[in-house]
Amino acid sequence: MNEFNIAVVGCGKWGINHVRTAYKLFGNRLKYCSDNFPESEKKVKEISESIIFIKGLDEIIKDETVKAVIVATPAETHFEITKKLLLAGKNVMVEKPITLNSGEAKKLNEIALKEKLVLMVGHLLLFHPAILKIKEFIDEGKLGNLQYIYSNRLNLGTVRTEENILWSFAPHDISVIQYFTGDVPTEVTATGSVFLQKNIQDTTLTILKFKNNIHAHIYVSWLHPFKEQRLVVIGDKSMMMFEDTLKENKLKFYPKGIDMVDGLPVKRDLEFENIEFDSTSPLELEQLHFAECIENKTTSRADGRNAIEVLETLERAQEKLN
Repeated sequence: MNEFNIAVVGCGKWGINHVRTAYKLFGNRLKYCSDNFPESEKKVKEISESIIFIKGLDEIIKDETVKAVIVATPAETHFEITKKLLLAGKNVMVEKPITLNSGEAKKLNEIALKEKLVLMVGHLLLFHPAILKIKEFIDEGKLGNLQYIYSNRLNLGTVRTEENILWSFAPHDISVIQYFTGDVPTEVTATGSVFLQKNIQDTTLTILKFKNNIHAHIYVSWLHPFKEQRLVVIGDKSMMMFEDTLKENKLKFYPKGIDMVDGLPVKRDLEFENIEFDSTSPLELEQLHFAECIENKTTSRADGRNAIEVLETLERAQEKLN
């Protein structure tokens, strides 16, 4: 692998995970960490004294050895920061959502394509080994024709003040469902409820319809008594469930379904099978994928086009909420 250096911009609650993971994977090639809050420097230095802690982007932009930048700042800052970095010739992985509207995302993608740079969005679940295993089963025809997908992403907090639950939680699920179907929805509907803060939905239900009679729903809430992260994929041959909150046996394959026999529906109810998958953390796989795309000049499965398609679905859902 070419020995280019890396920087992380934004060292908050999630950003520090990027710092920790990047240092584990790339060592002293993680050259800079940038954050506007001085207290972040202590957390960075606890990971490694060799990391240069700075404010702003100037040193990163001037340093020609830095070819890759991870942006984990608040969503409202993503567009300006990512634009500056791309125009400075840096490859960028920016956390989700890539921007707060698809128009800005399209501008970033245009710059990246023009400058022949990697622009990648942090749709983390697209790098989760369990999600990749489900996709493998779909592609191999083990589930048959997709019929229905649903995702529940529920928890008590963390409640956002700058975005609603749809924008906070649902990008993960939209990205996964569109990855499984290989398409964008033909129809989007959504409903939500506001309880805590004016005009900020605390719970939403989004329904997606795709070609070939594939349906999906996404239920998200940060006002829920327990944590649940459950994804169910139903085909006409078999079904799968991924439940990330379980300590073990998170991924299950169900050779179940309803068969039409002589014009009558007959239940096929066989025992489920636990499916093993790679234990490598999705964040490690995501960062390694970013580096490999830069080195090999390949397109990421979470590229600018993917980011735009997820944003456009979010916007269609938001229109229904409005």
